[in-house]
Amino acid sequence: MALLKVKFNQKKRVKLAQGLWLMNWFSVFAGILVFSMGLFLKIELRKRSEVMDNSESHFVPNSLILMGILSCAFNGFAGKICYDSLDPTKFVKWKPLLKPYLALCFFFNILIFFVALICFLMRGSLESTLAHGLKNGMKFYRDTDTPGRCFMKKTIDMLQIEFKCCGNNGFKDWFEIQWISNRYLDFSSKEVKDRIKSNVDGRYLVDGVPFSCCNPSSPRPCIQYQVTNNSAHYSYDYQTEELNLWRRGCREALLHYYTSMMSSMGVVVLLVWLFETVVMVGLRLLHTSLESIANPEDPECESEGWILENSLKDTLKSALESLKKIGKFNQVEADGEGAEGEEGGKTPAITTVS
Repeated sequence: MALLKVKFNQKKRVKLAQGLWLMNWFSVFAGILVFSMGLFLKIELRKRSEVMDNSESHFVPNSLILMGILSCAFNGFAGKICYDSLDPTKFVKWKPLLKPYLALCFFFNILIFFVALICFLMRGSLESTLAHGLKNGMKFYRDTDTPGRCFMKKTIDMLQIEFKCCGNNGFKDWFEIQWISNRYLDFSSKEVKDRIKSNVDGRYLVDGVPFSCCNPSSPRPCIQYQVTNNSAHYSYDYQTEELNLWRRGCREALLHYYTSMMSSMGVVVLLVWLFETVVMVGLRLLHTSLESIANPEDPECESEGWILENSLKDTLKSALESLKKIGKFNQVEADGEGAEGEEGGKTPAITTVS
C-alpha cells in the first residue's frame, strides 16, 4: 500500500505546482540567509583568530556557507521544474531527472539537519580552542617589539574592554605570567631583582593586571597592582571589591557570545530544514501525480500521488534486497576474475615421445 496517497485533479495539480514554485523561491531566500549567517560567523571568528588555538571552529561557518549555496542551487532548479510542470509538454523533459533529483534532495536535507545539530554541539570544541588560544595570547601580551606579536597587547586589551572580562578563567591568570615587557623594567631596582630571583623561570611576576581589566563602574580608582594585598590599600578587601576588576574570564565571555550566536543560527537552520522537507514532499507528490495520469492526452483527468509507492516496511525491505544483489554481483565478478587469473597462471604440460 502506497504511503500518503492523495487524489489529484487538474486544478489541484496546478495549485500544488504554483504553491511549490512560490515555496522554492522562498527557500532560495532562506538559502541566502543561511549563507549570510555563515559569512557573518566566519568574519566574527576571524576577528579574534589570534586568541583561538586552531581552525576547527571554522567548520560551522564553512558548513553554513556551503549549505546556503546548495540550497539556492537546488531550490532554483526545483522552481524551474514546478513552473514547467504546468505545461505537460515542457514537463516531459524533466521526467528522467526527477527521481535522481529527489534522491539528492533527500541527502541534502540530511546534511542540513546535520549542520543544524553541529551548531548546537560545537561548544566543547570551541571551549578548548578558546582556552588554549587565550592562554597563548596572554603570554605574548608583553612582546610589543616582536614582529608578528606586536599587535597582541592591543588585541587582548580591546577584547577585555569589549567583553568586560579579565584573563582566561579570571583575573588571577595574569599573576602567573610576565605581562610587563623587560623594556619597561628597571633592572637596577632591588625590588625588580628580588622578584626575578624569587621565580624559578626568572620572570617578573606581580599580583597585578593590565588596565583593560578595570571596571569603569567602580566608585574608586582602579586598583590593578597589589590586587590581593589588602594592607596596601586603604579600606580595601579584594574578595569583596567586585566592582574593581572584571571577575568573569574571557574564555567564558567569548564562549557565551559564540555559542548563543550558533544556537540561534541552529534554530534558523532547523526551520529551513523543516521548510525544505515540506518542499521535497510536495515535489514528490507532484512528480507521482503527473506520472500516474492514465491518459496523457487528457490533462484534466484525475490521478494519484504518493510519497512511497509501497509501505515504509516494504520499501526498506526492497532497498536491502537491492543492496544484497549488488553485493552478490560484485562478489561473483571478483570470483570470476580470480578464476581467470588462476587459469592464466597454469602452464600447459609438454610430453615428449622418445
